[in-house]
Amino acid sequence: MSDDLKTLDDLKSVVTPVAEEAPVREAVRDELGRSYATGKRKDAVARVWIKPGSGKMLVRDNKGQFIDYTKYFARPVLQMILRQPFQVAGVVDQFDVIATVAGGGLSGQAGAVKHGISKALQLYDPALRAPLKAAGFLTRDSRVVERKKFGRAKARRSFQFSKR
Repeated sequence: MSDDLKTLDDLKSVVTPVAEEAPVREAVRDELGRSYATGKRKDAVARVWIKPGSGKMLVRDNKGQFIDYTKYFARPVLQMILRQPFQVAGVVDQFDVIATVAGGGLSGQAGAVKHGISKALQLYDPALRAPLKAAGFLTRDSRVVERKKFGRAKARRSFQFSKR
């Protein structure tokens, strides 16, 4: 076999190109017309459901009560983070969001909800995948706190050196 193939043109005649097309993505919705996704950031985990609506966002706190996202995430920066996926996808005030968050602090929880919203949006409407992926919202931010090492004050900080 290898004796017969002397040039690249001979190799092209043996190997037939296989045209692979991108898989056609279908919308994933439950019987109530909602899409579900899990978002993660640092130590926070958010379970997010989206459905068509008026743009209302509710967050379930650790007491089990649903409250408006502006009260749970009081800082304007965190509220802006939650609105980013809708602005990038161009579907502002078209979906209602219900999110349950656990673990981490407020900043990590906001990032987790943003990740969950982005994943749920692309599951609800696969056409929204391209802008969300281009903005980097579908990728989980894997940065976590570095552990403390023995013989050190923190992860990298050493104890103060004393010459005498």
